[in-house]
Parts: sequence; C-alpha cells; structure tokens
Amino acid sequence: MYSKEEIVKSVPQKGFFGHPKGLFTLFFTEFWERFSYYGMRAILIFFMYYELHEGGLGLDRVTANSIMAIYGSLVYMSGIIGGWLADRLWGTQKAVFYGGIMIMIGHIVLSFPGGVTMLFVSMFFIIIGTGLLKPNVSAVVGDMYEANDTRRDAGFSIFVMGINMGAFLAPLIVGAVSDATNFHVGFAIAAVGMFIGLVVFWVTAKKNLGLAGAAPTNPMNAEEKKKAVRNFSVGAVVIAVVAGIAYATGNLTVTTFSLLITALGILLPIAFFIFMYRSPKTTVDEKSRLLAYVPLFIAAVMFWAIQEQGATILATYADTRTDLSIGKYDISPAWFQSLNPLFIIMLAPLFAWLWVRWGDKGPSTPKKFAYSLFFAGASFFVMIIPAVLSGGKTLVSPWWLVLSFLLVVIGELLISPVGLSATTKLAPAAFAAQTMSLWFLTNAAAQAINAQLVRVYAVVSETTYFGVLGGLAVAIGIILLLGTPIISKAMRGVK
Repeated sequence: MYSKEEIVKSVPQKGFFGHPKGLFTLFFTEFWERFSYYGMRAILIFFMYYELHEGGLGLDRVTANSIMAIYGSLVYMSGIIGGWLADRLWGTQKAVFYGGIMIMIGHIVLSFPGGVTMLFVSMFFIIIGTGLLKPNVSAVVGDMYEANDTRRDAGFSIFVMGINMGAFLAPLIVGAVSDATNFHVGFAIAAVGMFIGLVVFWVTAKKNLGLAGAAPTNPMNAEEKKKAVRNFSVGAVVIAVVAGIAYATGNLTVTTFSLLITALGILLPIAFFIFMYRSPKTTVDEKSRLLAYVPLFIAAVMFWAIQEQGATILATYADTRTDLSIGKYDISPAWFQSLNPLFIIMLAPLFAWLWVRWGDKGPSTPKKFAYSLFFAGASFFVMIIPAVLSGGKTLVSPWWLVLSFLLVVIGELLISPVGLSATTKLAPAAFAAQTMSLWFLTNAAAQAINAQLVRVYAVVSETTYFGVLGGLAVAIGIILLLGTPIISKAMRGVK
C-alpha cells in the first residue's frame, strides 16, 4: 500500500489538457467501454420486444422494460464486488483490465443467435465485468489528484465527457448497422469497442498511471483470504440451491426476480453505510462525512430513477409514441439514446470551466445536487404536455423527447461529475474503492426501483406518471436545499 503523496508523485501531473497524463489513459479506456455498453443498450430493449420475424425475442414490452431495469441495477450493484476485490486483493488497475475482458466476452456471446438463454449468459458476463471496471476506473481518476487540488472537479468533468463521447457515437453506429443488418451484428460492434479499450489501457497504463491503483488499499492477510474463499463458496452454493428450488417450483419468474432486486437495491446501500460507519478503521471525521453522504445518496437515487428511464420508458416512447419520420426519411428510435451524451459533450466544457472559474465561491455540493433534481423534475413535467395534446393516442413530435433529454442532462452535469468527486473526498481511507461502489449503488437502487415503476407506467396515464415522479424530484430537491447548512457542516471541511 502506497501513501497518497507517493501515488501523486508517480503520476505525470501534466500532459492532458493541464491534467495528469493518466487522465488520457482513463479517458479513452472509458470512452471505448462506454461505446460498447451504450451501443449494446441502445438496441437491447428493441431486441427483447421485437417479434421473432423481426429478429427479436418476442417478449412483451412490460417484461422487456423490467428486464432492462433489473439488468441496469445489477450492473451497478456488482460494483460492490468489484470495489471489494480492488480494495482487498488486486488494486484498481487490475480490476479495470479484468473487467474489460469479461465485458468483451459478454458482448461476443450476445452477437450469436441463441434466444433468451444467450441473453442471460451475456448479461452475467457484462454485469460482473462492469462491476469490476466501472467504479474502479473512476477511483483511479481520484487517486491521481491531491485531495485539495482545484483541478479535481474539472478532471472528473473531462472524464465524464469521454464517457459520453463513446455513448454518443455508439447508438448512431450500432443503431444504423443493426437496422441495416440485424441485432447480432450490432452487438458484435460493441464487442470490438471493448477490445479497443483494453488495448489502450494495456499499452499506456504503466507509463501514465504510475502507482495510481497499482496496489490494494486494504489488502487481506492469509487468514482473511481463507475466510473470504469460504464465504464466497458458501454464498455461491446457497444462491444455486435457492435458484434451483425456485426454478423447479415455477417461482423463478421475471416478476419475482424483479421484486428481489428491488429489495436488494434498497437494502444493500443501507448495509453498506452501516458496515463502514461501524468499522474501527473509520475515523470520527470520516463517520461524520458518511452521515453527510446519506442525503446526497438519496437525492442521487431520485435523480437516476428519472434519468435512467431514458433507456426504458422513453426508449419505448420513442419507438411507439413518437413520429419518427423527417421528410422522406425515418430515423431509428435507437438514435434518441445519443441525445443524452450529445448534450453532455456540448455542455460539459462549460460546466468544467465554471467550476474552475468559481473555485471555492461556487455552489456547495448539496446545492448542486438539489439543483440537479429541479432539472430532473422539469424533464418529466415537459412530457405531460404531449400527453395532454395527443390524448395519449396519436404520435407526438420528437422535439418533446429532445427537450426532456436536454433538461435531464443539465441536471446530470450538476450531479454526476460532482458526485464522483465528492465520493472520493468523503470516502473513508480504508474503503476508497468500495465507497466509489457506493456511489454507483445510487444508480443500482434507482434502477431496482424502476423495475417496479415500468409496471406502473403500463396501468396509469402518462400525465399521472410523469407528473408524480417529476413532482417528487422537485420536493426532494427543496428539502435538500433547506438542509444544506447542516450537511455542509457534517462534511468536515470538504466542499
């Protein structure tokens, strides 16, 4: 285990737009990983509910949307395992590389026809792989900066822009190719994207990253390793037995599994907070910062519950409720998935400049979170208008979706890079990567809840659905804004 000073000194501090040179490695590794993930995700919902003669699996739309939400939740939930392996066994660099390999395998599996079975096998690899890569690559970004480096938030903004460049291009390319050929060719392109990301990381990591993420922050001794192997083995057997019994009795259904994931999405973060708070390795100041993190966590869950519906409810809305004809041409519904990253690419440099420009005079972290919820709520309020104008029946203009995506992106730029940065600063030293996993559990919890919300959408009016969720986001934002002084004080000097 290396000291923070040793790690920072080992990383070339200039070389990528005034930031540490390692940001280049992580920027392009995540660019290609996100290209592969969002390329796959842009067409996955349609692959699931399109009929067999259209090259899909023929699932009903509610089931497809529920599976998408469960999938998204498990992808982020698996970050607990990835963070633990990085903190205790491998270090974050190795976790990132091993995760990329598993993601690539998952996309390769999905590129071959095989029905629902191949879909679930692919999901398994991608879930585990993303859990290894996603939280740990962000933790390495934080490792390269001193705790009070004013470039930190800007660095995360640049990193997030790289994520979204890959996410922008992927739906356009994968969507067009899958429309022209079939879904499996589109999934194959996603596999190639992850392969390129692995090559970039392998070639540049040693020179650019130095000691950042090279060693576990809380390594296990021999006795702890034996205990971990025993616990994992017992856990695997229990899961296999329970799954076998559920399958044999006919209780292993999408509905029951989605309820289980929803429960886990809520209970896991609670257990995580309690474990870190009660640990003797967590200092008094770190305990206070963890308590300050709780309202930020709740706000983030609410935000992602709205934002992530862009790939489920709004994706289905684009395919079934939106007029996709522009003149003589029809656009692919998958292309709407490029709106979110497109707006981030356009606006991220502005926000990065603002954080540096304002420095310590800018809004505090709790205020940024509150403002993000106001924009998330507005993005759903906007969708009430076409619902009223169309009566929920006729096709609506695509510009309503464009406006909705724009509003939620402004909120995302207030919460996503800031949340990543705040997590690395508020994290207890002994749980650095695992706390980053906790940040990604905000998304896991949100999508676990969404697995139930997509079922509500099918039985209530569009006006009720968008209005209630938008109003809830605004209400939580107001509460957070009022509680900012208390939260800021508990953060013990962290802004």
